[in-house]
Amino acid sequence: MPTIRTPYPAADGPARAGSWLRHAAPQAFFPVAGRLIPWLLSAALLLTIAGLYIGLFAAPTDHQQGDAYRIIFVHVPTAWLSMLIYLAMAFWAAVGLVLNTRLSSMMASALAPTGALFTFLALWTGALWGKPTWGAWWVWDARLTSELILLFLYIGFMALQAAISDPRRADRAGAVLALVGMVNVPVIYFSVQWWNTLHQGSSVSLRSAPTMAALMLQGMLIMTLALWVYAIAATLQRLRTIVLERERHTEWVQRYITEQQ
Repeated sequence: MPTIRTPYPAADGPARAGSWLRHAAPQAFFPVAGRLIPWLLSAALLLTIAGLYIGLFAAPTDHQQGDAYRIIFVHVPTAWLSMLIYLAMAFWAAVGLVLNTRLSSMMASALAPTGALFTFLALWTGALWGKPTWGAWWVWDARLTSELILLFLYIGFMALQAAISDPRRADRAGAVLALVGMVNVPVIYFSVQWWNTLHQGSSVSLRSAPTMAALMLQGMLIMTLALWVYAIAATLQRLRTIVLERERHTEWVQRYITEQQ
């Protein structure tokens, strides 16, 4: 196996501790991600079709909001995933910071654009929902404001990493920002309980039964799963690009590029 030369010091020692950790090395995980992506995208497409059919056609009309409520089949899943992806990004950034594993830091970088996309979609679809419901595109509501801060955290994470030329320093700086920004996630989630906000309360809670029809809930959960699977596929595709960029001077990447030409 050729020696991998990177801007990092000899790292990924834990990957050699046992065969079950061998995919922690970028060179080992790269082909695995490539094999997973087509299956994940196919599953995401099928789940999206099923979820949108239920949400747009099969689910009943809401007795208060009419058909305007159907935006929740995109709005709620993107809002959930915007928070979940941030937690995943902060987790992998912390693992890379503590254990000095290259792939963990690359994973955090790969997650950020997808998380920012879902945060933007949550804000945009929320505005589309808010206009007929509240009579305004935007209000400085606690949940809306904290979700906007989440978008700025994603953008700040990406901008900070892009501003630092040394990958190791960029990963460390981004990890610190990601960990500090984690305090905003519970603020988003619990904002409607902590403050008297314009945003309606959660329709789905782990502590109580859902307040929506079963078919509505089914469609929303299917769409959540569809976007989750898509997020994994998009992250893996972006991760492969980051691996090729950071490992471009290694023999295995040079060989891979030659084989693709």
